[in-house]
Amino acid sequence: MTELPLWAIGVIGAGIFFVLMFLRMHVGLSLMIAGFVGIWLSRGLDASLNTMATTVWRVGNSQYLVVIPLFVLMGIIAGQGGVTESAFGTFNKFVGHLRGGLAMATVGTCAAFGAVCGDNIATAATMDKAALPEMRKYGYKDHFSLGAIAAGGNLGILIPPSTAFVVFGFITQTSIAALFIAGILPGIVLTIMFMVQIAMQCKIDPTLCSVQPKASWVQRLVSLKGIIGILVVFLFVMGGMLTGLFTPTEAGAAGSIAVIVVSIFYKRFSLKMVWHSLVEATRISAMILLLIFGAQFFSHFLTTSEVAPAMSNALVDAGLSKWLVMLLVIILYFILGMLMDIWSVMIITLPIFFPILTDLGFDPLQLGVIAVLCIMIGCITPPVGVVVFSLAGMHKEVPMYTIFKGCWAFVATMLIFLILVVFLPWLSTWLPGLMYAG
Repeated sequence: MTELPLWAIGVIGAGIFFVLMFLRMHVGLSLMIAGFVGIWLSRGLDASLNTMATTVWRVGNSQYLVVIPLFVLMGIIAGQGGVTESAFGTFNKFVGHLRGGLAMATVGTCAAFGAVCGDNIATAATMDKAALPEMRKYGYKDHFSLGAIAAGGNLGILIPPSTAFVVFGFITQTSIAALFIAGILPGIVLTIMFMVQIAMQCKIDPTLCSVQPKASWVQRLVSLKGIIGILVVFLFVMGGMLTGLFTPTEAGAAGSIAVIVVSIFYKRFSLKMVWHSLVEATRISAMILLLIFGAQFFSHFLTTSEVAPAMSNALVDAGLSKWLVMLLVIILYFILGMLMDIWSVMIITLPIFFPILTDLGFDPLQLGVIAVLCIMIGCITPPVGVVVFSLAGMHKEVPMYTIFKGCWAFVATMLIFLILVVFLPWLSTWLPGLMYAG
């Protein structure tokens, strides 16, 4: 065991983490290696080995984390089961004739698909296949179309069931069901704000898009069957949790079965589709769980090395107002969200900042929505907006800066909405309070 002071060991551990990240090692492994070395230096090899073993066992044995692979599976099956195309057809019939209507339909469909998916990259990638060909057909500019897809895809981690809220709830020990309910109203309001923004953009610059023929009311009413599947699954899953029929884990399992039934209804079911969904869900879930293992281990190291308490005490002792502390945390989230995926950002920062912000009087449900919104903004802004990178990988013919260009108007809208959520906490807390009253 070394005689180095704890603060120095903390700096060494953090330095190892950032070096490994720079070398492009997986974030989860980087966290585990840095934490292992740090605990080894501070408490010895045996303590480090024992801490790693108990941390992995405790986290892996948590019933809450079973929710993640189940909701991931639900979203993947929904994406391949015809849900997206059907819902897009419905929204298109109702708003497609407006100037910018196809972009509005895209955002609306992303919000609807988010109600059965829970992942922003999956939502954007699935929506891209359904919406972009149609928007190109009617002369929409690529930067405008892909910007709408990227920003709309982000709604997948705000509208429940959201895997981001599952991770937030696990790390902060906040009710996952309450977090799901907290995301409903913000998700609806932000979707409407996106649509209003699209209408304003197209009014200011009519060259962004063209107008398609208006559907008759008969066509619109017939098209409503396209959204029935999403509506049934959403009401089944969320209704089951609200009434106490399901725990969040059971809701994930029930929802996975429900989307299989919906895929049969849309005649898109096949054993090959189910197998592919299982493999993809396993891959994504393993990535998330490895991040959680590493983050919990690294968080334990930060606590024992007094780095986390020191940061917390420094902010408290500085006597800053709660609003200034919130501003500093939001700025940090923006920066990290530009550089990392959502799981890494939440897992690294929440153990440090969540206790500080709750002590300052912010509601845990409000903080959950704020954290997700900050990360959503980072996911579509340079230099490493992961949703934009995902879309750029699907369209080699479109320069990445073109997609980023289309995102800036949506970023501005999200910033306005973030300010509203910070100063109007009831946007996040009113519906959960209503649902759980009494």
